[in-house]
Amino acid sequence: MDRRALLAAGLAAPALIAEARAQTQGAAPVAPPPPQQAPGFYRFRVGGFLVTMVHDGQGARPNPTQGFVRNASPEDVAASLRAQGLDPAQITIPFTIPVVRTPRGTVMFDTGNGPQTAADSRIGQLQANLSAAGIDPASIDIIAFTHFHGDHVGGLLDGAGNAAFPRARVVVPEKEWAYWMDETQASRAPEAMRPAFANVRRRFAPYDARIERIEDGAEVLPGIRGLETAGHTPGHMSFQLSDNNASLLILGDLTNRPELNLTNPGWHLVFDMDPAMAEATRRKVFDRVAADRTPCVSYHWPFPARGTVVKEGNGYRMLPADWSSVV
Repeated sequence: MDRRALLAAGLAAPALIAEARAQTQGAAPVAPPPPQQAPGFYRFRVGGFLVTMVHDGQGARPNPTQGFVRNASPEDVAASLRAQGLDPAQITIPFTIPVVRTPRGTVMFDTGNGPQTAADSRIGQLQANLSAAGIDPASIDIIAFTHFHGDHVGGLLDGAGNAAFPRARVVVPEKEWAYWMDETQASRAPEAMRPAFANVRRRFAPYDARIERIEDGAEVLPGIRGLETAGHTPGHMSFQLSDNNASLLILGDLTNRPELNLTNPGWHLVFDMDPAMAEATRRKVFDRVAADRTPCVSYHWPFPARGTVVKEGNGYRMLPADWSSVV
């Protein structure tokens, strides 16, 4: 080999070695996709009833010291939140829907926020989590509503505007229905609230022939009764489940996060339509469930939104139920 060939071979050697190493080691690994959270559902029993708590996601309330509580100073709200380990700059508001399977049918309580845009992907997860839990929307026999705020009725429709629960009969509190369907109430509502009336009517329209209005104490199915708990809205209703000496109270929005309306039952939140009545109802119900140690689930409690209420000082405290790997 002449001198020129030796030089060329020497210059090419590093490149050949690098190529051989790349072939041996394979291509650079592709970055893994971002990790996904476990599906949001949790099951437990109430007597012979099977309850599945289905997460619809969570929203964020920025600056909860500013206007969220009507009758407490920003300083008092901030101090209470800090004392309970929450950030006064922003709190998380969860949404959880109970689905109860009984021998006489399956009842879902409220429907969550409904389909959302990609920008709002933290909420509107009900359908995905129903699927993960093996619950077909067509298997829901009854949807029972606690009240008609948008985060509770939004999931009645799918993304195309059709009924998301094609077989379900819809059970609504009589007083709640009367308020939101009253043209006089809609016409004299503040301008900012009028779209809520239109939204409620649009959501219920596909179910018109399947709507049943019930009064306080009415039976939805054997072992499930409505309990009027007005104040948060004019016809707000909670639901009492009872079977084989076991019981559960589905509170709806009787309270928001437990660190708000349990610790401070006298706080009037901005979403309470009749704050004084909401407070009186809270105290009456929480005194009873604390005395009876009745298990409760609540729409805005941290997932899986299940626990008991105990009396503590001038307020109450939520004791989360133990998480169990056995249903």
